[in-house]
Amino acid sequence: MYVSLNWLKQYVDIDNISPEDLAEKITRSGIEVESIERVAPESTNVFVGYVESCEQHPNADKLNLCQINVGTETYQIICGAPNIAQGQKIAAALPGARLPGGVKIKKAKLRGVESHGMVCSLQELGIDEKFVPKDVADGIFVFPEDTEVGTPVAELLNLDDVILELGLTPNRADAMSMLGVAYEVAAILDKEVKQPEESYQTSDSKAADLVSVKVEDGELNPYYGAFVIEDVTIGASPLWMRNYLMAAGIRPINNVVDITNYALLVYGQPLHAFDYDKVATKEIVVRTAKQGERIQTLDDQERTLKGDEIVITNGTEPIALAGVMGGANSEVSDDTKTILLEAAYFDARAIRRSSKHHNLRSEASARYEKGIDPNRVKRAGAYAARLLAEYADGKIAQGVVEFDELDRKEKQVKIDTASVNNRLGTTISDEEIASILTRLQFGFEQDNSEFIVSVPTRRGDISLFEDMLEEIARIYGYDNIPYTLPQGEAFAGKLTTKQYLKRQLKQYLQGAGLMETITYSLTSKARTEMLVSPDVKEQAVYPVALKMPMSEEHSHLRLSIIPELVDTLSYNVARKQENLGYFEFGRVFLSKEEQITEQPNETARLAGALTGTWMEQPWQQEKKPVDFYVAKGIVEGIFAQLDLEPVFQQAQVDGYHPGRTATVSHNDRVVGVVGQLHPTVQKAFDLKETYVFDLDIAYLIDQYEEVPSFRTIPRHPSVTRDIALVVSEAVHAGDIQRTIRESGGNLVQQVQIFDVYQGEHMEAGKKSIAFTVLYQDPTRTLTDEEVEASYNSIIENVKTKHDAELRS
Repeated sequence: MYVSLNWLKQYVDIDNISPEDLAEKITRSGIEVESIERVAPESTNVFVGYVESCEQHPNADKLNLCQINVGTETYQIICGAPNIAQGQKIAAALPGARLPGGVKIKKAKLRGVESHGMVCSLQELGIDEKFVPKDVADGIFVFPEDTEVGTPVAELLNLDDVILELGLTPNRADAMSMLGVAYEVAAILDKEVKQPEESYQTSDSKAADLVSVKVEDGELNPYYGAFVIEDVTIGASPLWMRNYLMAAGIRPINNVVDITNYALLVYGQPLHAFDYDKVATKEIVVRTAKQGERIQTLDDQERTLKGDEIVITNGTEPIALAGVMGGANSEVSDDTKTILLEAAYFDARAIRRSSKHHNLRSEASARYEKGIDPNRVKRAGAYAARLLAEYADGKIAQGVVEFDELDRKEKQVKIDTASVNNRLGTTISDEEIASILTRLQFGFEQDNSEFIVSVPTRRGDISLFEDMLEEIARIYGYDNIPYTLPQGEAFAGKLTTKQYLKRQLKQYLQGAGLMETITYSLTSKARTEMLVSPDVKEQAVYPVALKMPMSEEHSHLRLSIIPELVDTLSYNVARKQENLGYFEFGRVFLSKEEQITEQPNETARLAGALTGTWMEQPWQQEKKPVDFYVAKGIVEGIFAQLDLEPVFQQAQVDGYHPGRTATVSHNDRVVGVVGQLHPTVQKAFDLKETYVFDLDIAYLIDQYEEVPSFRTIPRHPSVTRDIALVVSEAVHAGDIQRTIRESGGNLVQQVQIFDVYQGEHMEAGKKSIAFTVLYQDPTRTLTDEEVEASYNSIIENVKTKHDAELRS
């Protein structure tokens, strides 16, 4: 909604507040002011001039030599506008004038003849071209004949106006009108609202003799009023009206159309003017459309009606798509002599359906959809009729021909001071609440601390105690509401343990070089069976199908994040992005029922997918592609963030490479999988070697124990010992690593594998695994005897448990 402050001044006193301060107050009261703009950049030394003479330039066919009187002096100005003529009153920029865009007007010679200024178009004065009336779009603007010569043009053309753009939420339909904004500003500033003058004189004609009104469905159209205005003269609307329409973002057309638009913006009530003579039957019938019925709307588009639209007809054919747009067959033209003016209330949902079906949005439909004030429908019609009499020389027929089943009752809301203060944490008094209700211009009955509020029909968004509470809070001032810090463990602003751990894991994965993605929870039936982690499969779950899927590709809830994650890799690899690593925190949906009768169980998972080169050092000509150990290392890092110990066990999992895949366990429970995609799966997604992991992160986070701990930085030296062990090929290095940790005691801080050897000089069926064991005590220097005792214990245990021998 664009609000002209010069226009707003007609309804509420805002002379003593700056546009910036007013915008701040409106925003703080609940309606955001998105921008503050001037109608046009400032221009100086531009006045209304009278063209005393206009002759062709002696040396140019397309230039005119004009003598222009600005009241105090006559200037010779050369002008190239095609519509300039003697006797006009125009905007003359005199020498020394500055125009928008930094243009400075100086004396100049054009084709050998002096010119002392410039005749300006609206565009040159800073008006946006899309709002310039069509009749002057290619030329200069001509003022009305009664304009006083020598008057600065800024005031006459509203160039000094300031426009506030309001970002309205759907519930605040009342602020889609100048009066609605006036009520809002008046409440904020504690001012009165001045109402427009709606009374008018009537002719001897009676509207009931000229037209009849019939409404077939009172629920869709509870009120329809028809005014008749005779003997109108079609022409330009008054300059002030054109200025305000352009400020509101509407291009002026003619006096009749401009007046209906002006009344729409004043009251928020759409109106429509029909050419009475084109409504051949002199009858208005409002009904639902017939399926396949056609109408040509004012935008020259022929539209086939669906059958649930409301249409205005002459009893025979549609002449308007109700609440959206008029028909071309009843359009007001330059020859129109009698106006049939419609003021009606239509069902918001019906208008929304019509607008959406025909992809036709208008100022009228936008207001009908959000809800209009039932008590302003007839008032807006009366106001427009008055303006048509004044500015189109019309004669208003007596009475309004109407169908009226409209509910105009005000809603009652009961509030009390104690409940208000309890909710807001304030100490507002009874008197302050009464004052706020008065400022809002809400009627009320007060019994000590209890109020029965009569909500004006213009505020259709208020029906509950909570709605009134918001009104009181915003007028009282959100800044005046006291604030206190919440008490307890889980208060606003503090992360829960789960939130903290999730954030830490995200930071770790991003630091490791992966990018976060968010994929669809919906997938195809085929993909629900792909790459499902063993811990999910062992629960004997079924995929959950949607009853009304959008498409086959999004017909089921996923059992694994991996397929969509791999599809994302494929999409980007196809676009020449080769080295990629993604991770996603998401949910999978598990149900033990093939035919769903209960809500599926949602559980959080953490998945990742990597392909291409993991690390590259061009200078050293080193390149490391992604492999199993990169993916396994990332998983180990995830466990380390949670202070948990993973156990990897080689496994064969559907969709995974049989020799490069392992399940991930914790406390003897399988919690996920890590490995390479099976070559056939990689080929199906058009990928090279790709590694993925999938973890039950909900379970893992639950295993985290938040125990505050502190570890001093060691001040004493460490000792390392290398152990090379020959074991059977069937023995897993991880099992030996755990035995070393358990056998070495508290002095063993780290056990790392640094070499695996098979081949020449090694017995068939055997392999050599080399470990580095790091000993350290942060409080003292270790002795050789302590290290040796630990070392011997390790050797004895690996021999016993794994049949290992020291490699000589």
